Amino acid sequence: MDDTVILIEELHKHYHLGNQVVKALNGVSLTIKKGEYVAIMGPSGSGKSTLMNLIGALDTPSSGRYILNGNDVSHMSDDKLAEIRNREIGFVFQTFNLLQRYSALENVVLPLVYGGVPREERYRRGKEALVNVGLEDRMLHKPNELSGGQRQRVAVARALVNNPSLILADEPTGNLDTKTSIDIMRLFDQIHAAGNTIVLVTHEEDIAQYAERIVRLRDGRIESDVMNEARIQA
Repeated sequence: MDDTVILIEELHKHYHLGNQVVKALNGVSLTIKKGEYVAIMGPSGSGKSTLMNLIGALDTPSSGRYILNGNDVSHMSDDKLAEIRNREIGFVFQTFNLLQRYSALENVVLPLVYGGVPREERYRRGKEALVNVGLEDRMLHKPNELSGGQRQRVAVARALVNNPSLILADEPTGNLDTKTSIDIMRLFDQIHAAGNTIVLVTHEEDIAQYAERIVRLRDGRIESDVMNEARIQA
């Protein structure tokens, strides 16, 4: 059985700005196996945000191939991309992206609503996900009643609730203080230890050091791809 979650071959992404063509990605190839914990780094303009959008099926490449858990998503329609995102990817964003009028539990079960999971089953799974991130006593609180760290834990629970093949975290500690950042990274360690595949996009060197493998981009290409011998473990 093939345990490849992400297979990227010669991925290019070009944008047209007036008469100019901006080459955001210029021939990126990358393979990530099930259970890996990978950080993607790079300076501003390196292509890491573009690569994250492609990995997250939020955009399609200009050319090249992207296989996500056996599905070729390179040139899917928007509707198909939305279906793949909901089924295969759990997103954790810097800004949490929680709906303010909904409770923590209601936010967590949203992917299951879109997936057509029956109400009783989705609330059972939502409660279980919140227990797993240590928020069993905050399920009915709304985002404005939670700290930044608690809101990010809700976002992590939402990312996990569908049992996705990939957790994609974009600057997940960007809006958090140092102590809370460490707590969230410990939570990612636990998620990884449970067998989940994590791709972490960050510009912070200390956050990248939690990952087992660090991929560095520069000028739309992979500059280095190395195992992280000095990995921080909680």
